[in-house]
Amino acid sequence: MLQLLLRLADLARHRARLKLWSPEQASGRRGEDLAHRFLRERGFQVIARNYRPRGGDGEIDLVCRDGAKLVFVEVKSRRSDEYGEPDRAIDGAKRKALIRSAREYARRAQADWEQVRFDVVNVVLGPPPVVSHVPAAFSGRGRT
Repeated sequence: MLQLLLRLADLARHRARLKLWSPEQASGRRGEDLAHRFLRERGFQVIARNYRPRGGDGEIDLVCRDGAKLVFVEVKSRRSDEYGEPDRAIDGAKRKALIRSAREYARRAQADWEQVRFDVVNVVLGPPPVVSHVPAAFSGRGRT
């Protein structure tokens, strides 16, 4: 019953956003909402959403704790999986921007970089939405 109520609330929020935002923005935010709930149900503690560093370059969709790990999560959404998993859209430039933003966040939070991980959550929005999690999707070892 609770899952049904949550899905109805998600749908109502999405419809309200469609009145204010472009369909792409609304779908992206809906994907983030679904990813947020998905990770929380799996024991992650979500500590920030849509984190932007002071310089404004880049954005981290979700910042989480998974045990001792500080996890930076990129959420990728698509309406269908016709062209493959959504995470295929994460290129080298996007990874660099994520790592740069994560380094600033980790410095400000005084987090040990050795305890940092980069995950991706794929969301295919077609009915019903399908959410998949890719832990340690890429390394943050490279220089930015």
